[in-house]
Amino acid sequence: MTAADAAVPAPRHPVPDPLLLLPLRQRIIEQQLGVRALHLHRAGHDELSHRFAQDTAENIYSVSKTVTALAVGIAAHEGLLDAEDLLVDHLPAPADGYGSGMEQVRLRHLLTMTSGSPVLGFLDEQREHPDLSSLFLATDLVADPGARWEYSNGSTLLLSRVLTERTGQSMRDWLMPRLFEPLGILNPQWHTTRDGVTWGATGLHLKSGQLARIGQLLLQRGQHEGTQLVPPAWIDALHAEEAWVATGDPEPESARYGYGIWQCTPSGAWRADGALGQFLLVLPEQQAVLTITSRLEGRSGAEVLRAVWEELLPLL
Repeated sequence: MTAADAAVPAPRHPVPDPLLLLPLRQRIIEQQLGVRALHLHRAGHDELSHRFAQDTAENIYSVSKTVTALAVGIAAHEGLLDAEDLLVDHLPAPADGYGSGMEQVRLRHLLTMTSGSPVLGFLDEQREHPDLSSLFLATDLVADPGARWEYSNGSTLLLSRVLTERTGQSMRDWLMPRLFEPLGILNPQWHTTRDGVTWGATGLHLKSGQLARIGQLLLQRGQHEGTQLVPPAWIDALHAEEAWVATGDPEPESARYGYGIWQCTPSGAWRADGALGQFLLVLPEQQAVLTITSRLEGRSGAEVLRAVWEELLPLL
């Protein structure tokens, strides 16, 4: 054997499809990771799935933000808005006027959670406020838009409110013929604010198989069964290099945020991410997407991601 031959890695024997999920399933059970279901979709292969619990419609939490980001892309394609639009061009001023600096906030700042509004940090505590949108709009900024990142349910709520202003419908109802019905999701429940605005940031309830169809849509750049539901350029924009912002989080899996999605540590990978372990893991290099629904209690979602990277990714 020559030195050149030794440098070439031995060919990997492909793992039969029915066995692909087995190492990950075993680790989930051994480490009690609280996963409820797995769905693996790969281009050119049959879908693989495994359920650890009964499949019922559950809150997908902040994966809802990714669905809202898809709605923004559809609306942009229909000419209703643009990511560079100023927020104040879409929403009327509150009774006491806009907060200082609010006139500089663009829709892309809401998509990336960089609006600079202090409301972002405590909006969850104000859920019973009769007009959350006006609360957001009337508050002075504490940073220039785009200058810093802060996790924000309020940002996504405002995007939902913009869509309602532009379409005359709740975001959930507007999405029915454009996204949900084509995906076979016929009556999804989505929490609303007291004034009837789809919450947007959380509260969408889906079964694991329904969520998996949204994952496939992301992998297939917005296409479902030959129909383009979301423009491919918008799917690309969600995780484009210019979209990423640094969050300041020391956890590598949480270091960069895009348009309603997170960057993953494996090369090229990105994800939708919800509380208690809800994930859509898009793996472009492997032409795969893994959907995970969980009920994590006292555990970190990073443990589930680590199990995927170590137990499944090398087999794909």
